[in-house]
Amino acid sequence: MRRRTGRLRTAAAAALFALGATVLAPPPTAAAAAAPTDYCQGQCADILPPGTNGNATLMEILGHKLFGTRPAHAADQLAPYGALASGYQSLTDDTLTNFFNDASFGVPEDQVAKVTAPRDDVTITRDKKTGVPHIKGTTRYGTEFGAGYAAGQDRLWLMDLFRHIGRGELTSFAGGALANQGLEQQFWPSAPYTEKDLQEQVDYIKDHNGARGKQAMADAQAYVDGINAYREQSKNGRYFPGEYVLTGHVNAVTNAGEIKPFKLTDLIALASVVGGLFGNGGGGEVTSALALLSAQQKYGVEKGTKVWESFRERNDPEAAKTLHDGSSFPYAAKPAKAKGTALPDRGSVTPEPLVFDRTGAAAKGKTPPQDPVEAPEKYKKLEGLFKDGVLPEGSFDPTRHRGMSNALLVSGKHTASGNPVAVFGPQTGYFAPQLLMLQEIQGPGISARGASFAGVGMYVQLGRGQDYSWSATSAGQDITDTYAVDLCNADGSKPTKDATSYRYRGACVPMEKLERTNSWQPTIADPTAAGSYRMQVFRTQYGTVTHRATIGGKPVAYTALRSTYRHEADSIIGFQMLNDPSYVQDAETFQKAARHIGYAFNWFYADSRDIAYYNSGLNPVRNPDVDPALPVKAAAAYEWRGYDPGTNTSDYTPPAQHPQSVNQDYYISWNNKQAKDYDSAGYGNGSVHRGNLLDDRVRALTKDGGVTRASLTRAMSEAAVTDLRGEDVLPELLRVLRSKPITDPGLRTAVQQLEAWRKDGAQRRETAAGSHTYTHPDGVRLMDAWWPLLIEGAFKPGLGGDLYDALRANLAIDESPSAGHGPTGAHAGSAFQYGWWSYADKDLRSVLGDQVEGPLGARYCGKGQLSACRDMLLATLQQANGKTAEQVYPGDDSCKAGDQWCADAIIHRAVGGLTHDTISWQNRPTYQQVVEFPGHR
Repeated sequence: MRRRTGRLRTAAAAALFALGATVLAPPPTAAAAAAPTDYCQGQCADILPPGTNGNATLMEILGHKLFGTRPAHAADQLAPYGALASGYQSLTDDTLTNFFNDASFGVPEDQVAKVTAPRDDVTITRDKKTGVPHIKGTTRYGTEFGAGYAAGQDRLWLMDLFRHIGRGELTSFAGGALANQGLEQQFWPSAPYTEKDLQEQVDYIKDHNGARGKQAMADAQAYVDGINAYREQSKNGRYFPGEYVLTGHVNAVTNAGEIKPFKLTDLIALASVVGGLFGNGGGGEVTSALALLSAQQKYGVEKGTKVWESFRERNDPEAAKTLHDGSSFPYAAKPAKAKGTALPDRGSVTPEPLVFDRTGAAAKGKTPPQDPVEAPEKYKKLEGLFKDGVLPEGSFDPTRHRGMSNALLVSGKHTASGNPVAVFGPQTGYFAPQLLMLQEIQGPGISARGASFAGVGMYVQLGRGQDYSWSATSAGQDITDTYAVDLCNADGSKPTKDATSYRYRGACVPMEKLERTNSWQPTIADPTAAGSYRMQVFRTQYGTVTHRATIGGKPVAYTALRSTYRHEADSIIGFQMLNDPSYVQDAETFQKAARHIGYAFNWFYADSRDIAYYNSGLNPVRNPDVDPALPVKAAAAYEWRGYDPGTNTSDYTPPAQHPQSVNQDYYISWNNKQAKDYDSAGYGNGSVHRGNLLDDRVRALTKDGGVTRASLTRAMSEAAVTDLRGEDVLPELLRVLRSKPITDPGLRTAVQQLEAWRKDGAQRRETAAGSHTYTHPDGVRLMDAWWPLLIEGAFKPGLGGDLYDALRANLAIDESPSAGHGPTGAHAGSAFQYGWWSYADKDLRSVLGDQVEGPLGARYCGKGQLSACRDMLLATLQQANGKTAEQVYPGDDSCKAGDQWCADAIIHRAVGGLTHDTISWQNRPTYQQVVEFPGHR
């Protein structure tokens, strides 16, 4: 690698820009294959921006940078996706295809753009409109080979990036930019594996799941073979992604260099990234314990615990629930009297260090120096393509709780047709190319169309079958616990917090050290000077070490134990079943398939007769005396029941104990609470949640009846442009402000602007498509400026600075579209998942004298006095009103200061050489389906 990079550097100009290099043709074309019976009859639609094609050759990247051109199908789904934000109000069933793709099976003969036959037992048909691959195989191997080949055609560079992220090797692959360093330092500690660990997971799937497990790994191998076939052909033919040249892997003149072959263990690494981002739940018990200690310090143990519990909201009676029929599914409940809780001594907690042996540009505490590789003047625009990282800073952080995706389903009893209607999909951020890819797979035992994460797309993961459709939202229930292991020294000497041995079943045993050393050289894409460092994680029988502390003066290490660790890809069995038309035939068999998915997800289903729901996840069976919200002592009595550290398996709660339902009148999910007594793993599931934006609208639709695909899509779209604070907290704020006449003219005007915005729906919506101006810009600006001020003014005086900060460490106070700290950073679309809206709502209602179920442990705004609360709100509103647009929206690399629309807007983060147009903010799924099946097998 380093030698190859050096060669590229010495011949940078000539090597990079041999634009006349020979490009060999892709594989030969063939005739299109027929599609199976499609029971959706033209009533299934989907969309995934920006476009199907996620690969660009060096020539195409150059053309894009110089002339703004893009390859075919790289961006053709972006405009219809973006247009829904301003076009939803007049939406009808007939106009849905203006904003969505036709998701019917197959491709009409007159719409076939190209048919590729990478083998004689499979064809890949691309349609003219979107270029989606429709894979049709006559053998199982050929079908999966075709799926892998199509993945290579559409996402080769992205898949390569993510296998290196999963392996903790991003900087060695793509360069030493600070964001690249941060990304691998965030991901690798959450899923550190040796090659042996990865292979054992492949073997476990094959050996522990009968015929389906063996078939799954055969499918995966065929999929990898397909990727490698395209990898090799595109490399030899010189139509591979141009990023490989820009990052020093291939010489553009001689074609020397290598795109390394994919292997089965890469799929496990890729799955660990996907599962860690979207299918994890729990963890964070150390941070939560620090908040509890701070509350006890402030109020005393008894009241402090009560106050902490009220902010924890683990089973809030006012929370929006997916199962709203009152059904109860107890899980991770607070015990009456907890045993084994392992709270640290105050001030003793330190994070576990990760990075060691820094050299060169990796030196700590300074901006990495640059050592640019120069390109000819004509091509200067390509220099520093990845100077800010291949995934810009803030793109992902697996250590943060994240909630993404939404779902709206209505039973046929309440629809115009008598058939169920569903609008659902995952929110996975906005990237170019997208992390998901669209495909249709038809072959022996497989019949589905939909989205799959690139690199693990052996099966459709979210999509539709012949007469049914399914989707998921992140559930986030508690499948990760924190243990406190007592530290020791093998020689019997007194241990310190730095000790690398611990007590296990009475013996002092060494921790296992896992290491990853990365080094890099500058390239044309990333001018970061040469550097290297070593990452180090200690692994115990109770998981990986995350913190050190003392308890009663004795040193301990806190570890994170995740039930899906060492089982990153076990869920492949469930996805295989969902794609199998002989297995999924109704709501019941759908739920049975979802049981085989170990990730923490909420799964939804619709066919022509039923809607259904099932919450999946490897939920460990705990000692009922253990409080899962806090760290627990590492001892046999407090382990998961049946825990085997060698395989990281345990007893799991039986399927009947997972929240589930068939034919509730409607279902909504926006990562809200699943059901009564199914305790929340994190903070924020209280009286105001973004799930309310869906629940209120779908409940009203269901009550009126006659629901259609268009009306349900309109409900989703209206919620997608609505400010949660403005809809569900501003009414109480205005009641407090209006409890007395407002005499100050400036404040009176500000309140009137907020009232007008609230009356008009509290939306962040353009006056007209493309105007780039909101209908109520002053109301939006005031709310954005006021919210952090009013939250601090209401809570910090009563809580005190230490407790206020400790609670903020568990739950940020705001997540507006322009806040820049959403699940995937600024311009990310997803918003209003995490914030203090429930706390503000409960506190204000208490101050106003309203009934509050599950109130906070004390009253905070104005110390519970209405007049004092009002004075604080007026004072902070005065401050907010004095802030200019430039102060509220300070600007960034993409937006000038004061540009409110741009501050909110969605920008696809470039993961390769192509960028895309900015679109207006919407809080909706990245990939989305609209379905209504009129028929069934």
